[in-house]
Parts: sequence; C-alpha cells; structure tokens
Amino acid sequence: MTDTPRLSKVEQIKLASRHLRGPVDHELHDGNDHFSDEGYQILKFHGIYQQDNRDVRKARKARGLGPEYSFMIRVAIPGGRLSPEQYLTLDRLADELGNTTLRFTTRQAIQYHGVRKGGLKPLIRTLNRHLLTTLSACGDVVRNIVACPAPFVDRQRIELMQYAKVLSDRLKPKTRAYYEIWLDGEKAASLEEDEPLYGTTYLPRKFKIAFAFPGDNCVDVYTQDIGIVPWIEEGLQGFTILVGGGLGQSHGVKETHPALAKPLTTVAPAQLFEVVEAIVKVQRDHGRRDDRKLARMKYLVESWGIERFKAEVERYVGYTLPEPRPLTWLSADDHLGWHEQGDGRLFFGLFVENGRVRDHLRAAIREVVQRFDLEVRLTPQQNILFVNIQPADRSAIEAIFRRYDVALPGTIPLVVQNALACPALPTCGLAITESERVMPQVIRDMNALLDRLGLHDGPVPHVRMTGCPNGCARPYTAEIGLVGRSLNSYTIYLGGSPLGTRLGEVYLDNVKREEIVSRLEPVLLLYQRERNPGESFGDFCHRLGSATLQHLAGQNE
Repeated sequence: MTDTPRLSKVEQIKLASRHLRGPVDHELHDGNDHFSDEGYQILKFHGIYQQDNRDVRKARKARGLGPEYSFMIRVAIPGGRLSPEQYLTLDRLADELGNTTLRFTTRQAIQYHGVRKGGLKPLIRTLNRHLLTTLSACGDVVRNIVACPAPFVDRQRIELMQYAKVLSDRLKPKTRAYYEIWLDGEKAASLEEDEPLYGTTYLPRKFKIAFAFPGDNCVDVYTQDIGIVPWIEEGLQGFTILVGGGLGQSHGVKETHPALAKPLTTVAPAQLFEVVEAIVKVQRDHGRRDDRKLARMKYLVESWGIERFKAEVERYVGYTLPEPRPLTWLSADDHLGWHEQGDGRLFFGLFVENGRVRDHLRAAIREVVQRFDLEVRLTPQQNILFVNIQPADRSAIEAIFRRYDVALPGTIPLVVQNALACPALPTCGLAITESERVMPQVIRDMNALLDRLGLHDGPVPHVRMTGCPNGCARPYTAEIGLVGRSLNSYTIYLGGSPLGTRLGEVYLDNVKREEIVSRLEPVLLLYQRERNPGESFGDFCHRLGSATLQHLAGQNE
C-alpha cells in the first residue's frame, strides 16, 4: 500500500513488540502475577489469554485487593488429531498446572483454564516435548486450522488431514520469539525480515481456515475467513475456496455483523497453498488497521465485492483463477456414536457437553485412551472421536464409560447432544453474561418443552449460546441462537440452517434467561402445527420470516 493508515492502539503495540517479544520477554520474570495491557495483547500470539475470576472481583475490590489473575492457554491442534501419548500428556497437565479440567473448543483445540503465571513456561515446555504448541492458537494470525475429523479410511480423507497439517505449518509465524521466551532458545541474531508472510504487524485481526469434506459440513465451513472443500471425482481433482466468513459483531456498532463466506474459485491441488497464502496477504495488506471492530476479512470482501477481491488475489498469484464449482451439502452432524472406518476397524464419537472435560468424564476418557492406546480427534462441535478401534473392543469401551456414568450417544436427547455453548463467565473478559454454566439447564428445559409438544421424534433444533456477540459457539448459523445482550439477557436468533448454510434473524431481543424457553414455546407450537413434512425448525422459521413469526406467535415488540 502506498499510503500509511492510522494505526489502532493494538497495531502500535504489535509494531513495537519486536516480532512478538516485548514486553512479554521481560514481564514474564518481573515478579508480578500478571502482565501489562501491552503484554496481554502480545501474549495472545503465544496462545495465552490473561483473565481474572469475575465471580470474586467485587469482593476482592471491597477488601482492597486487585483481580485474581490466571491464564487461559490454548493448544493448537490441526484437525484436532492427537496421538495417545499427546492426549494423556494434555490430561496430566490439567492437574499439574491447570484447574483440573480440559476444554475442547469449536476449533478443535484444547484450552486450559486457571493456569498461574509461574505455570506458563513449564506447561509450554512440556507441550513442546510432545510436539505440541500454543503458538498462533490466538492473536492476529491464522489460527488453528480445522478439518473434518471423521477417520473414514479412504485416500481422500487421509489427504485432507495431511493438507490441513501442512498448511498449518506453512502459515505459522516464523519469529523466534516463542522459542526464545518459553523454550530458552538461542536469541535470534537479527530481528529484521523475520516474518515473510505476516510482516511487522501481522494480520489486522484473527484469521480462521477450515477444510470440509464434500457434502459434510461438520466444520461450519461458511463461518471461516477461508473455507476449503475438496473436489473429488475418481480421486482428488482440486479444492473449492470460500472467503469472507466470520461471526463476530459488536453491540452498538451497526456496521458490524456476522457474514457467510462466498465462493471464490476452484483450484488444482498444486495451487492450493499459494492461493491461500495470497488471500492471507491480501487481508494483510488491505484489511483495516485503524478499527479492530471492522478489521476482519469479511468486511474487506464485503466492501470490495467478490470480483474485485478475486482480481486482487489473481494479482498476487500471477494467474487467472477459474470460477468456483457448485457445492452440495448433505449433513452437518458431528459423527457421534459407532461407525465403521472402512478398514475393518471402528471409530466412536462421544458427546462432551459444552466441551468441558472434568471429573468422571475425564477419568473415563483417560482410561479408554490408556487401555486401548487410541488416537483421538477433537471435533468442531466440542466432542471427541476415538479412532482405530478393534471391533472386539467395542463392548469393553462402552463398559468403561458406563462404569463412570458417562452417557453414550443414543441415550442423550438430540437437542442436548446438538447444543453448543462458549465458556463465558467467570473467566472470559468479553462475556456480558453466562453461557456454559447455564446452558445445561436451558437446554434441558428446551428438551422438556419438545417432549411436551411431541417434537422429539422428528428433526430437533440446533441450539447454540454465547455470553457475548462475538459468536465463538457459532450461534448465528444455528436454528436457535442465544446471544448475550446484557446481564442475564439474550437476543434470540431463529432460522439458521441445520446444514450451516444460512444465518438466522433476530426474533426477540433482551429476553431474560429464565424466559427463553417460554418465549420460544409459541413459535415451536406453530412449527408443530404448520411445518411441512420433514421440514427442519430452522427452515420453517426462515420460510415464514421473523416478522411473521412474531405476529403469529403474538410476540411483537
């Protein structure tokens, strides 16, 4: 770019960080239990969020005490794929340095909560010994790359996981700061020109990439900055690339909104990496750096239009990109339960409510992985797959889960099994209200309503809740999205597609948590009476539209 735009405060902090070193490098050993605001911003690139316990803020302040600081550490796991040894190491660290829980995320990563400052370096050093990293799990870079985790053994699915891993490695920051600070690596001789892809200020905002398998949208591919879908006809022929998805928005900033990715092109396998890198570079050079609320690539694609954006990508790669091939989706389910892999072995998908692994569930997973030496894969819907299971071991594995009172797929109400929630309070600094801690009750109240209306046998709605409008649990593509609006109040979105191909619309605003289910009852009753055969709740709400639903349900506001 020829002109130099005004930089936001965070952009200035990145510029002054010496490729993500300062002030983390010296504040790590300054004797305080937390980092400065500048250090907090740079910590994110290292996969770390500084947090405090919001449940005790007021009480501590009344006693003249500052915040109770701790850290959330996110481990980047491309495609969610972990060896038995890696998973067991992650499990052990939850006791040694975390709060005794693991959190599976919607990007197939693992988060630790409650880590103290003195535990950061030992945790990262242990991860590194087991070929795991937190680098670029957060921050203004390409974050953990998501891929359909289902291990059906055919050549194309194996290649898909390999492509995700190679692309992840190519897009990692090249700075030596991570190794210097956390792993006592040798200091780089020069700090110049050490980021050929990202430059001195990295990307304007976080950047998300996902690989979907054809027809299988378990990764929510349209919610990504870049979505990648293989084209398979007698083998892998190419990849269709989507651009400009993203769900975050800010209350009170009308220009911000969720958006779905748009088809850009279909390229040959040999072109994939250079085209993806070119898209990242276009966002690097043209994304807004003056206003972080408008810095995601979706706003660049929207302001330019897809044709101008495509022309700019073509300028970076030096050739014309073909038109995208049409995509068809058949399912977006999370592969729970038992499945044949195709090689005589099985895989098993286990439901993990809101991705939180604790207590008896944690012990059961650990025993299964240890006893049967199983690779695991985390899913984009916060669950876990156990792969390469011998058929003779099926009964023994189920027996272990039953012994620990872990509910198996088939015994869990579908509306519960399909629900997602973000962590929110008490640790997330962006949370306006509750999510993970209240979702179990909300979703069971919803299930009771569905039972009462006789709606539990047909398609049941997907429900997702977040404690703020940033959309980490992807509520805007859900059939029912519950988005934190203010303390104990939510905006209800209806009409997303069960295939993840459509955004919902605002149905009601500022609904108290205790009233969510009762306010949804009239529209679910309409669905019971007036739906078409086989019509999903999301499709029904989209067909009628929010205004009509409000009128017919008697909830005009």
